[in-house]
Amino acid sequence: MNIRLGIVFACLMVGSASWASELATPPRAPLDASKLKLASANVLIYDAKAGELIYSKSADTVTPIASVTKLMTAMVVLDAGQPLDERLTVSIGDLDLLKGSHSRLNLGSELSRGEMLKVALMASENRAASSLARHYPGGMEAAVEAMNRKARRLGMTHTHFSDPTGLSSENVSTADDLSRMVRAAATYPLIREATTTASSYVEVQPTGRILGYNNTNSLVRGGQWDIVLSKTGFIREAGKCLVMLANIASREVVIVLLDSYGRLTRIGDANRVKHWLETGQSLPAARPARATRVKGTLPPASSVRSTSKSRSRA
Repeated sequence: MNIRLGIVFACLMVGSASWASELATPPRAPLDASKLKLASANVLIYDAKAGELIYSKSADTVTPIASVTKLMTAMVVLDAGQPLDERLTVSIGDLDLLKGSHSRLNLGSELSRGEMLKVALMASENRAASSLARHYPGGMEAAVEAMNRKARRLGMTHTHFSDPTGLSSENVSTADDLSRMVRAAATYPLIREATTTASSYVEVQPTGRILGYNNTNSLVRGGQWDIVLSKTGFIREAGKCLVMLANIASREVVIVLLDSYGRLTRIGDANRVKHWLETGQSLPAARPARATRVKGTLPPASSVRSTSKSRSRA
């Protein structure tokens, strides 16, 4: 009997200690939104695990989203279940006749579907994204239809896709909708891997040419962030865009930054968000580089072995 009482007493003591420990853990201090000064026009910060909105700024405003589009392109391509090792060929249908953006994937270049996915996501390679959609079952039109269907299934009610690259300004969404898309894309291991790879080589057939590509997000390349998923975008109509899923201050946080003017504004805003989440304090706000938008390019998808530069604009 005494032994049983001792066991019961010990269990009660352990439970009491655990309960006391939970009580001793202070609740998360509320964040003061007034201390977060951001230059991006449309912003959403969301705790993906807790399902909690942390911060928003014009998050329901419909705006062009540029190459952030490629996350949806990648999802529908992977949903189709086509072989990742199948070789796809860049053809005249993949040329950018809308913006005239440059690509190092020449006509006739061949990469596997998996490699096309990698460079489309990591380096925002437009011809790769176009080739993926063109080789989708039913072709380009069917791929775009699938993108819009998936958007509706995800509850992205203010989103419309017109092309798979993001070069068209008719690809529009909201920061709130893109938060849903980021969370959905993060369920695909290949998308997470490709968007968080700092740099990579591909061997282009039939020439055997080796191309080196860098991630368009300098935060991925810098290695100071714990990033789960990332995608940049830019066309003149959309401004600079950045979406990420990152681990910050013991939270898995979705960050959506749309319509930034300056060359480094979206990166500066991302760092301000990180600092605010970690400390509750503000960093100096970014200032737009100019009063009006000017023509520009994404960071180049550079080649370590080649001196040619990619001037992708999406």
